[in-house]
Amino acid sequence: MKLFFAIVALTAHLVAMSVNIDKKPLQTMTNKSYETATLGAGCFWCVEAIFSKLKGVYKVESGYSGGKIANPTYREVSSGLTGHAEVVQVTFDPNEISYAKILEVFFKTHNPTTLNRQGADVGTQYRSVVFYHSAEQQKVAAEVKSMLDSKGIWNDRIVTEIVPFEKFYKAEDYHQDYFSNNKRQPYCQMVIVPKLNKFEEAFKEYLKE
Repeated sequence: MKLFFAIVALTAHLVAMSVNIDKKPLQTMTNKSYETATLGAGCFWCVEAIFSKLKGVYKVESGYSGGKIANPTYREVSSGLTGHAEVVQVTFDPNEISYAKILEVFFKTHNPTTLNRQGADVGTQYRSVVFYHSAEQQKVAAEVKSMLDSKGIWNDRIVTEIVPFEKFYKAEDYHQDYFSNNKRQPYCQMVIVPKLNKFEEAFKEYLKE
């Protein structure tokens, strides 16, 4: 189903490449010390839309990580045969938002207890995964996962993988800023909008103005 919406989006992108509906650009990057978080939480359209709204986040890119072939296409990843997960690569200022807070948002805006699935999106490409970029990120990810598990927020145990980052392949252009550019698409209205509403209510003090 999601592949169908992707094909529709690609067609629209080619027809009107320059159109952005109510799009708010991310803050301008300066010569600060930034960190990177690479996260998989199901469909990257949803995850990108969420993290783009956080204070301290300066860039969010949709792409693929954790697979066994170089430069995979969306169609190849969607087959489930390449081993990649749909991910977002988040560039953030740790002086404005901590990696622990990034992870809290990550865990609480998807279901980290379902293996290789988020809602109707099923397959290893939709697995819940944290790709850590340093030993410190690995430590923080394990701590946040353990802390949330102990709180019993979900009925089942968290199955999120915490694995070392190797390579990020940026997804095709029509996947970038997908929600901003396709707000009227059925998938956006039925899946992304409800997630965004819950996120904005839960993390209102961390939203960009």
